[in-house]
Order: sequence, then C-alpha cells, then structure tokens
Amino acid sequence: MSTTSAAEAVPTGNTYDKYGSTNPVVRRLMSNFERTLGELFLQAAPTAVLDVGCGEGVLTHQWAQALGDKRIVGIDLPDDKLAAEQATRQRANLQYLVMKAENLPFADGEFGLATAIEVLEHVPDPAHTVAEMARVASDHLLVSVPREPLWRGLNMARGAYLKDLGNTPGHVNHWSKRSFVKLLSQHGEVVEARSPFPWTMLLVRLGG
Repeated sequence: MSTTSAAEAVPTGNTYDKYGSTNPVVRRLMSNFERTLGELFLQAAPTAVLDVGCGEGVLTHQWAQALGDKRIVGIDLPDDKLAAEQATRQRANLQYLVMKAENLPFADGEFGLATAIEVLEHVPDPAHTVAEMARVASDHLLVSVPREPLWRGLNMARGAYLKDLGNTPGHVNHWSKRSFVKLLSQHGEVVEARSPFPWTMLLVRLGG
C-alpha cells in the first residue's frame, strides 16, 4: 500500500497549498484575499465566466455555485493531479478544458468576465495573455498577482528561496501595483485596484 506525502498531495503548479493551509497566518491572509476577490466578483456581476489558469478548481467551483445556471469554463495545462482535483469539483454549469492561455479558441466577447487569479506571474507572455482574455470577454477582467518587491521581501524574511532572492519558483513576471495597473489599463478602465496583503487585485471594465 503506497502513501502520499502532504507535498505530493498539492497539485502540480502550486508550491504551497494556500487554500488548504492550516497555518493561522496564511489562513488570515487568504481570508482577506478571498473576501476581496468575492467583492470584486459580485461587482462584475458576470453572465458567463472564463477562468484562465483555474488550477485545481477551488475558486472556479465556488464561482460556479454563485452563478447558478450561468456558464463557467476553467482552463489550465494538462496535468493528472489537477484533473483529479477538478473531478472532485463538478457542477452542471462548470466545464474544465485543457489548453494554453495564449490563443484561446473562443469567440470575441463569448464571456462576460475573464479571470486570471495568481496566474499572470507564470505565463511567458502576459501582455498577450491579457489581450486574449480581453478579446473573449465583453465586460470585465478580474486579475490578481503577487505585489512586488513586497512578495520577494516577505519570502526572504521567512528564509524562503534565498538563493533566488526570494523569488517563488515559477514566477517569471513581476509587477508593482503601479506597473500592473498600467498593463491592464491598455484594455479598459481599472474601476477597482485593491491591495489585500501581499497581492494586487484589479477589476477592469473593458472598452473604457
């Protein structure tokens, strides 16, 4: 009989299971993060949602429940662990698809809202990914990234990733709040710019 370690149980692509953590500090930070995200999601009032980089589907499934019978599609890269997690989070209005975010096979304006939550720091061409998200969404984008250089400073303060100057493995893009607002402003009006510590979270009204 094989055993699975806690690290192995975390789906590929995550270096830390922040949603399932029992650490009281992490839980407090995540509570603020999810509360802020929920407020912006309600403000967007989406008719249909594309969740880019949905991972194990934690948020995607929560949103599917909030949407009732409205459509939500979560996309991510091929990964058996992610697929296994997604299989535990199913709903009639929810569909998971395997694909990259660079060239989305959806029509212009097919979704009311496109989201990328803790994703854009990982993609090779974030400007192109954001442009594709803006193309397939008709109303809003909802995005979040780690706020830099705060994120790396906090990692170093806790003795993590010191050889990489605090950079979390897999983070290939880095933004301050100002630079992230500048990137998203190319596609519309940033109607909300929130800073749940230590992240930047934006709600963008497209075509503004």
